[in-house]
Amino acid sequence: AQVVYGDTDSVMIKFGTADLAESMRLGTEAADLVTQTFIKPIKLEFEKCYHPYLLMNKKRYAGLLWTNPDKYDKMDCKGIETVRRDNCQLVKDVVDTSLRAILIHKDPATAIAFVKGQISQLLMNEMDMSKLVITKALTRTADQYQAGNKQAHVELAAKLKKRDAGSAPNVGDRIPYVMIKGAVGAKAWEKAEYPVHVLEQNLQLDTEWYLHHQLAEPIKRLFE
Repeated sequence: AQVVYGDTDSVMIKFGTADLAESMRLGTEAADLVTQTFIKPIKLEFEKCYHPYLLMNKKRYAGLLWTNPDKYDKMDCKGIETVRRDNCQLVKDVVDTSLRAILIHKDPATAIAFVKGQISQLLMNEMDMSKLVITKALTRTADQYQAGNKQAHVELAAKLKKRDAGSAPNVGDRIPYVMIKGAVGAKAWEKAEYPVHVLEQNLQLDTEWYLHHQLAEPIKRLFE
């Protein structure tokens, strides 16, 4: 038995069998044995099996979760871009669809083809803009940040206030924005723009930024 993951209240063991029912039997047996060494009423319970299981690092994993050997309960993801709020919808779609192809259909080739298709659609400016909107909560105003620590959504909020103070976002609001093409070497906070304004002014999106700053890392982590 090999411990592959452990934290305060859970531990994941690889028993070296590819048989789900056997794995669950061993999990229950191990939990009962460990419980005997604990001070009562503390006990260790067998909870679930993951198969297949992708462990990227301690806080990031994905797998099919089974509580009985006949049918998996769901695809379970932790710390992965499908569940993080500060990624655009495109990242969530790409990661979720790829994970389903890899874990459920055991077909990484389909996942790779899908990702390549999405990247070319993005770079050819054929991606629906709604999939590229990022939202972040405004926790404080621009003048409350230290100089040199400019944040895209905060600077955009200040810009919106100058345009129309009446409808500008307030602290506590979530601000949607997209990244538009800026001058060469422009910082991220200079390129953030309100989606409605982008449509009205017919501004061009910075598709390269999305590829390198939103998609690249999640894709690399997943296919590694």
